[in-house]
Amino acid sequence: MSPSLQAYRASLLYFANDPAFDEHATQWHSDGLLLVQDGKIQAAGDYATLAATLPPGTAIEDLGGKILCPGFIDTHIHYPQTDIIGSPAPGLLPWLDNYTFPAERRFQQPEHASEVADFFLAELLRNGTTSAAVYCTVHPQSVDAFFAASHARNLRMVAGKCLMDRNAPDFLRDTAESGVRESEELIGRWHNKGRQHYAITVRFAPTSTHEQMKLAGELAAQYPDTYIQTHVAENTDEVKWVKELYPDARSYLDVYDGYGLMRQRALYAHCIWLDDQDRARMAATQSAATLCPTSNLFLGSGLFDFARADAARVPLSLATDVGGGTSFSMLQTMNELYKVARMGGTYLPAQRMFYLATLGGARALQLEGTIGSFTPGCDADFIVLDPQATPLLARRSATTDSLEEQLFALAILGDDRAIAATYSAGVRVHQR
Repeated sequence: MSPSLQAYRASLLYFANDPAFDEHATQWHSDGLLLVQDGKIQAAGDYATLAATLPPGTAIEDLGGKILCPGFIDTHIHYPQTDIIGSPAPGLLPWLDNYTFPAERRFQQPEHASEVADFFLAELLRNGTTSAAVYCTVHPQSVDAFFAASHARNLRMVAGKCLMDRNAPDFLRDTAESGVRESEELIGRWHNKGRQHYAITVRFAPTSTHEQMKLAGELAAQYPDTYIQTHVAENTDEVKWVKELYPDARSYLDVYDGYGLMRQRALYAHCIWLDDQDRARMAATQSAATLCPTSNLFLGSGLFDFARADAARVPLSLATDVGGGTSFSMLQTMNELYKVARMGGTYLPAQRMFYLATLGGARALQLEGTIGSFTPGCDADFIVLDPQATPLLARRSATTDSLEEQLFALAILGDDRAIAATYSAGVRVHQR
């Protein structure tokens, strides 16, 4: 073995499947060993078994009392909204007008975009998020700044330029043709460059004309391994508005479907006000719902229906949705996800919440086998969770008597302080 072999001894947590549908999904080694070589997972398992296979003299980093877990995957977040997180508003549409659009205007300046991208990525890593599906602004330079910052850190990120040619301030509009032309140029520049991936990003149906939607669908067909990301059925006022703008569509989701924007690698944020026909269509096309509990509560948008989504087997993943979302922490987001589910009559075990934040995100991105797990060959994107990170968390952890209780305590009481370290492609990129 080459000297680049790294060995970490700690408890290991990862998933082989969704725990809601597979009682053997959770993979747990209370005394585990994680082996990393050349930025990839080489092996993960019980310490006693794997340690015996190591070459003599291999250094083992002992992280006793800590839990190693795949890095979190945030499937819906807006980097230009970093500076407006926690802004007051009576609902989604006034929040966009009063805070979001003015903040996004500044991203026509490459220096500003680069400075925010640097802060944003550092904040993700501080919170244990190693991959994310990121919205930039309408300005191509905002995308260049983001990908340049991500590529320099060798992070695996998905991002794209917003397409918006109506119902937005003049300073944030493109045209149907220019938006798609600029998107195609960005695909050429960044898609699959290192660990970067491009997302065709329709802001949401109300801010794109029929012509822009049509061209976006054609672009998605031309580049089938790119991503598609947008918003759907977040808020009842928005749903009503879409009905006025697209009177011929059966539903809000059907607007996107009609333009060929539902397929694998399509990410739909919110998905609150869908019906069963919509959910069946999401499952059939493997379009993924990205659940945004903190922003849904913050903006009063509504509660996601887990029971109906699970009955239809809609692919689900977890997202912070900063800046409508109120925290970069996926642990804090789990806390709110649990409450949203309870309010809707569903009980979400902690193991499922950790699945949604790791392998669930990888599956939504069609990157299972690349990120989100400790399967050999996966990128070595992982985090070190500290159950003793705060006095209260340490006290609660001392009295837990099962894995579920320990993970639940982390989900409900944890935040950025519970992330002791973050690794991307085997390199430590954050240490508390």
